[in-house]
Parts: sequence; C-alpha cells; structure tokens
Amino acid sequence: MNTSTADLDIRLPRPDLSSSALAAVTSEIASTAADCDRTGQVPTAGLEVAHRAGLLTATVGARFGGPEVSAIDALRILVALGEGDASVALIAANTLAVHQTQAAAEQGRGWPRDAYRDLLRRSVSGPAPVNTVRAEPELGAPARGGLPATRARRTASGWILNGHKAYATGGTALAYHAVWAVADEPERADLPPRVGHVIVPADAPGIEWVETWDHLGLRASNTHDVIYTDVAVPTDAFVEIPRGADGVYRDPAAATRVGGLGHVALYVGVARAARTAFLRYAHERVPTALGRPIATTERIQTVAGEIDAAIAQAETLLYGAVLRAQSGDAESGDTEHLRQLSLIKVQIARSAVHAVQTVVAALGNPGLTRNQPFERLLRDVLCVRVHPPQEDAALLAAGRQLLDV
Repeated sequence: MNTSTADLDIRLPRPDLSSSALAAVTSEIASTAADCDRTGQVPTAGLEVAHRAGLLTATVGARFGGPEVSAIDALRILVALGEGDASVALIAANTLAVHQTQAAAEQGRGWPRDAYRDLLRRSVSGPAPVNTVRAEPELGAPARGGLPATRARRTASGWILNGHKAYATGGTALAYHAVWAVADEPERADLPPRVGHVIVPADAPGIEWVETWDHLGLRASNTHDVIYTDVAVPTDAFVEIPRGADGVYRDPAAATRVGGLGHVALYVGVARAARTAFLRYAHERVPTALGRPIATTERIQTVAGEIDAAIAQAETLLYGAVLRAQSGDAESGDTEHLRQLSLIKVQIARSAVHAVQTVVAALGNPGLTRNQPFERLLRDVLCVRVHPPQEDAALLAAGRQLLDV
C-alpha cells in the first residue's frame, strides 16, 4: 500500500533557519571538510551536524509529521551546507529532493507506506540519507535518454531486483535506495514496459558496493557503484514512473527541484566559502615588500568586488527564480521563466564557478596549495557541471524551442 495522507505517528522537528543558526551549522561542518576530502570517507560528522539541526528532514511533508519548509528555505539549507562541505550538501540535496517528491506525490503514487514510515523513524534517531539511484556504467547519464538495464522481475511475493548502478551518491551512508529499473512482467509482454523506482532498504541482502569513486571533487560524497543481486522486495516497492503521451518516461521527482536548482544551490555555498576564505587570507597576508595586508591594495579590492558580483548574480537568480515561480503565474500570465529554468541553472553554475576561479587566479600559488582551502573549493565547484540538465543539453533545448525547430 502506498503512503496516504494519513498520519504516520512521527513528529520531526522544525529546524531553526535563522541566519545565525545556519551560519553555526556551516562553521561546524566546515571544521571537518578538509579531512573528509583527503580521506574520501563518508562525512559522518557533517551529516550528524545536519541531522541534529533538523536539516536532513526539513522537506518532509506536513501530512507525514514533517516541517515541510518552503522551496526558498530548502535552497537556503543547501547553500549553508554547501558553504560548509559540498559532499555533505550533495548527500543532503538528494535526501531533501526525495522527501519533497514524497510530499508532493498524489495519493497512490508515492513510496510504500511501511517503507516511508521506516525511513522517517530512522531519521528520528540519526542521519538517514536516501538517494534516487539512476545512472549505469553502460547507459551513462539517464537525462541523455535510454532505459536502464536494471530489471525488477515480478514474482508471486514481490519483486527481485538485479542490476549494476553507477554514481550512487551517499554510498554506505544511505538508509534507502530508490532504484530506477524496468519491470520484467511476463503477463504484460505485449505492452510497453513499465519503468519506475524500486524502493530498497540499504541493509537488504544482495547489495554490494564497489568503490569506484576517485574523483576530482566531492571526494567524500561516496558516489560509488552499487550492484544488486537478487534483492527481494515486496509488491508495493515498485513505484511506477508515468509514461508521457510522447512515449518518454519523465521522473516526477524532477518537478520538485525547480529545474535542478536544488543541486546547483549547494555550489553557491561553495562560492560563498571561497569568498570568506579569500577575505580572511587578504587580511592576514602581509608581504614584506608591501608592509601591509594585501586587502589594502586596489587590485585585491577589485578582485573582491568581482567575486561578490558573481555571487550576487548567482544568489539573485537562485532565489529569484523560485519567487517568480511562486508569484501567481495563473493570475499574471507570466510563465516565460518556466521554460528558462534550465538556462537559469546554467547561469547560476557559471557564476559560482567564476567566483571561485577568480579567487584562485588572484592568489597564484597559495590558491592551489593544499594547506589552503581554495584548491578544494575549486575542485568541488567544478562538479556543478555534471548535474543535469548539463550546459550543452540545456542550451540546445532552449535554442531549439526559441527558434521553433
């Protein structure tokens, strides 16, 4: 049975989203970010901080006992987490997106009631990250098209899941996986295959992690491969993705992320962290030949202004897009921005990358040394480019729509 509007007998705290509270979370998470980056281990301490602050469950729907914060507040959370540790923020972004999707799901289309109740109960006692596991080694990015090779075979008692997934962010820290798969149903052999997410508890027998993640950035995100071998789940664990009139399966989760802005928000946080580190360094660095902090020079002041301008643009686009989407389009008739959400994501990403690259370019060798945070922040912010919709796909789709070809 899928979750309904009925109460699940769980109450999750409403997080303190004041600027001072979020800044405190940022600071505490940042204190372990460098160590996690070097070891590549799950950022357990950072996830614990986010959990204690109530941030990992901030988007749980009110009907399920959660705070169901606004879209703007969800983005503010991800900016704050990204400013502390991008790997923590990426795991949180995936988790918040799943809860957002569940909150918005029509009755009968969400997670199985028992599974979602279990996830929330785990979330009460500690961090319970969850991720939608979609990419595959052969398929590549699902956003580029195609169907997964992963199969869920229907049995008399439920489903048997088999497949190999790639880039499963969260790794062994996950409490649940939502695995993108094609349903193998012999009784429907003459019909188009059903596609959906198989809801799997992370401790189910038959799950094997393969440590493939050795990446430029987001090194602590544990975005490893995972293999499912005869993983048994109950009948209601298959959540179908509707097939559109054009024959394309579109993940309804994408609609809750406001055009991918949930992920791009964390990189705005990375840019903010680079700005903070740059300002601190500029005040502390006193070259012998200069005899005063480099912050007093016009060159560094101009660089600081350029960094601030890039971040201002990113934040204005990030929050402005959501506010405009919520501003009563039906009454005003203003829906032009809806087709531009992917382009807005591209511009936010460009601004965040530009801010961090400007920092590193201005500092020279100190910007690339590992005893400073700048090179880590540069590596992390460059990862914004891999999140769908990727820049080339977004620009091509927008151009074709604009040219009506």
